[in-house]
Formats: sequence, C-alpha cells, structure tokens
Amino acid sequence: MIGAIFGQTEGLLGSDLDLRELQRTGRIGRIEVNIKSHQGNSEGEIIIPSSLDSAETALRAATHETIERIGPCVAAIELRGVEDMRSEKRKYVIEKAKEILKNLVEAGVPSTAEISEQIKEAVRTHEISNYKGLPCGPNVIDSDNIIIVEGRADVINLLKFGIRNAVAIEGTSVPPVIIDISKEKIVTLFVDGDRGGQLISKEILQLTDVDFVATAPPGKEVEELTKKEVYKALREKISAEQFRMEYKIPDENGRKPFERRGFETEKREERREPAPAFEHPPAEQFESRPSLPRREYREREPREPRPRAELKPDQKELFSKTLEELVGTRAACIFNSDNSILGKVPVSELMDTLKTVENPHAIVFDGRVDFRLNSIAKRKGVKILVGMEKDRFVSSITILSRKDLEGAGPAKVEEKKA
Repeated sequence: MIGAIFGQTEGLLGSDLDLRELQRTGRIGRIEVNIKSHQGNSEGEIIIPSSLDSAETALRAATHETIERIGPCVAAIELRGVEDMRSEKRKYVIEKAKEILKNLVEAGVPSTAEISEQIKEAVRTHEISNYKGLPCGPNVIDSDNIIIVEGRADVINLLKFGIRNAVAIEGTSVPPVIIDISKEKIVTLFVDGDRGGQLISKEILQLTDVDFVATAPPGKEVEELTKKEVYKALREKISAEQFRMEYKIPDENGRKPFERRGFETEKREERREPAPAFEHPPAEQFESRPSLPRREYREREPREPRPRAELKPDQKELFSKTLEELVGTRAACIFNSDNSILGKVPVSELMDTLKTVENPHAIVFDGRVDFRLNSIAKRKGVKILVGMEKDRFVSSITILSRKDLEGAGPAKVEEKKA
C-alpha cells in the first residue's frame, strides 16, 4: 500500500509537490496505514500529516483518490477529510488559559488587613517568655489574671490570638511555682476537651487555688483551637466550685463539695444572748375575740421520682447497631420519639446542634456521657443518652453505655420474644 501511494501519485503534481521530495524536506510527515482483513477483503485508513498550506494540502490529499490498484488487487480510496490540527491546539490553549486565569482570580491578592494580621501573628508567636522555668506569655508577671494551660504549644496558640497572660505547667505534675502564683492572682484553668484534660484539672484543683475552669470543645486540644473557639471557651468558663461539684473534686484543703464544717456547740451557746425579760399585760387590755379553728396540717407525701424512659427490645437493638457503626467515627446520631434519625453530626458540634433541634428523644454517639452533656440534653427534653462510656452521676435521663447494650443483638431479642 505504501508503494502504491508513492508510485501511483508520482509525477502528477510536478516536482514541487512530489511526495518523496516533500517527505525529504519534512513538509510531509510519517505516513501511517492501519489495515484490517475479513473474508478475503481488506479495509483500512491512511493518515498523512502535512505542514503545507491549506491549498497545497487539499491538492496533495486529492491525488490519493487516483490510486486504483494496490499490488495485484483492485483498490478504491476515498478521502474522508482534511483536519486542521492547529485549530484543535488553539481550542486546548484557550481552555487551558481560562483555567489558569480562573485559579488566579480565585486565589486573589491578600488584602492589607490580612497581611498585617499575618505579621502580627508571627510577632506574637515569638513573644513567648519564661517564668521561673515555665513557658508563658509576656504579661504573666504584670497581669492580675492568668490562664494556666497544659503545654508550650497551648501558650503559642493563645499568643497568636492576642492572649498574653498564659502559663504552661509542662507535664502532668503541678510545679510549686504554679501553687505559689495561684495564691496571688485570679487563675483560670484552660484544659483540653478529653479525658487527659479532666485528669489534669482534678489534680490542679486539689493542689492550687483556681478560680475558674474553661474547657476546650470535646475531642479537641487547646493548641489546635481557632480564635473563635478559644474566646468562646473562655467566655463559657465556670467557677472552680461548680466544676468541683460536677466531678466531686476535693479542694486544696481536702474538703469535698457540700461537706459541712463542724462548729462546737459550746461556742454557739456562748454567742447566744439571753432573751429580755417581758411582763405580760393584764388580760383586760385585750378584747375578747372568738377563737379561730385550728388549721389541720397533714404531712406532705414524698414526691416520687420522675420515671425514666424504658427501652423496648427493638430500641435496644437499634441503638446497639447504631453505636457499633459509630465506633471510631467521633459522630453522633439524634433520634426522635418514633426512632427515626433526625441527623448525624460530629461529636464536637453535638451540643450546639442540640440547641437548634426540635423534640430530640434519644442521642447515640461515639464518646463519653458526662454531666455537661446530660445537663444540655435534659433542658432539650432528651429521654435517652447512649455512649461508649458514662460517668457516674444521678440523672432523670436514661443513660446507657456500650456495656449496658451488650447482648442486645437480633438473636437475643428473638430469644426474649420466644
């Protein structure tokens, strides 16, 4: 076929458009021939790249329809088309240029305020100081209020957001420096929102004179919080006494919450003054009044505790299955009273989401049920809380852990029905 292309078109258009000469000078590229044979007949296509102008290319393409034989066989060649590859490349170039321009516009140029804020953050992070061997912000010594955090990274993160009075304990044990400074200043303890943060807060509250406690969102550490999360956590801080009551932590003197301080009876009797002498006036000075009937008092019957919601077998099976699916996802599912799921959210957003959900009935989540979540759920009317673990406290809500739901699978439910 290649021989037929060269041989039968030779001399038709003169030496200027001779195929061999054009290929030698590079104006005609490598000729490609693709052939398929079926039942004694062969069909195929011929592709010839050209760098000639449009008129010369059209003239050169038309000559190939004059080929009538290929070897001993009769042949018929039909021109399917002449394509301008430069137009295809132009389309590609235009589309690529649009994509590049779009990325440039989306990236944009940072504003003066953003550049200024970046410079300020860089300066603040280099302002970290040292207070008797502990990393701290530059205002710890002069400020009347200080914030105690766990590590150096927490101090750096707070410095980025303009909080310059933080000091880190750098470890799990409480340094004597922190004990001394807590007696002189108003202290806020800012801990991570995990179990480690609870353990550190319990130890610090037993050894130091802390005034307030702030906690990071559940599952997050202080060093990874955003500016909004930091200021929100500090605004929602609670008093140390309230924190001790929630977690039953003794104070620095070893007294537990609600522990009554004993007073000697003799001292109270010494402070008691004798009643002044009083002479009864004569009976004639009072008018006789009819005696009023004495009101009858009856003992108030003790109020019965509000009954907790009892789980049906199908509810137990549903909550157990949902809890197993949530293992390791750090997510929470909210159900209504018909056991239909209202939504699935990250555990870190659960408390904020509860404030907007209407009539939640049950919550199943990958986490620990604590007193804080119990309080918010109780205000929203939640009846059932199911978590991986649970703290020990008294609640009117039905609280279940993963252990409580063990054996609540389909097989167990069928055995109970039988």
